[in-house]
Amino acid sequence: MIIDAYNTTQDVRGRSDYLTGAKPGEKPPAHVPFDPQRILTRMDAAGVDMAMVCSLAQRIENDFLIDMVSKHPTRFIGFGQVMPQADNAIDEIERFAAAGLKGLKLHPSMHGYHVADHGLLDPVFEKCASLGLPVLINALDDAFCAPLAIEEIAKDHPNVPTIIAHMGAVWNVPEAIIVAERQPHVYLETSATLMSDVRRAYARLGASKILLGSEWPGSDFDLERFKIAKAIPDEADRALVEGGNFAKILGL
Repeated sequence: MIIDAYNTTQDVRGRSDYLTGAKPGEKPPAHVPFDPQRILTRMDAAGVDMAMVCSLAQRIENDFLIDMVSKHPTRFIGFGQVMPQADNAIDEIERFAAAGLKGLKLHPSMHGYHVADHGLLDPVFEKCASLGLPVLINALDDAFCAPLAIEEIAKDHPNVPTIIAHMGAVWNVPEAIIVAERQPHVYLETSATLMSDVRRAYARLGASKILLGSEWPGSDFDLERFKIAKAIPDEADRALVEGGNFAKILGL
């Protein structure tokens, strides 16, 4: 199976130019409910069987994801989201896990905390360990979530598979590779990365620590699969990156 490890879907796009596609000064379109067929059509065109979906972070829409996954359980894998500093963060993780979401996404830079804050994140990781949830951390050249800071929190929670989104791109890729090399339970996701960086990670780590991700709609599934095919020519290794590793993390 081809399983893509990182994509975003957003139902309520509000006033954000980024989410609505509106030009500056232009009135955003009225709310139109998200049509899952938009992403399913692109998945089918690229031969992708299942895709992880989560909120981008401007809004946390766990109920929307729960509904979307419940209607397409063989196609979508939902990752919920919380702000760890919220009073109900731990309860919310329990709630969305019970409702069928399979992991947690954290976005420290968007939500205003440092990923090495043990007081905030140790309880979150402990809850994920008890529920069997992996954690994906958005990490894109940002001081809030540099790979070595991710390692600081992840090393104390070896039972929580921890995914560094975007491989820490762009300048932090070398650190992300080091962290994945040192920590058996840390993985690198490939969306928004250079093909040369995927090759570098593959050369250092082999195939077992790398996860194909597209971050649709920012990129597209066929483009990202082509990148992986160029970077990882071995068919068996590519099968791990394109789904085998993520399936193992999720217990599929």
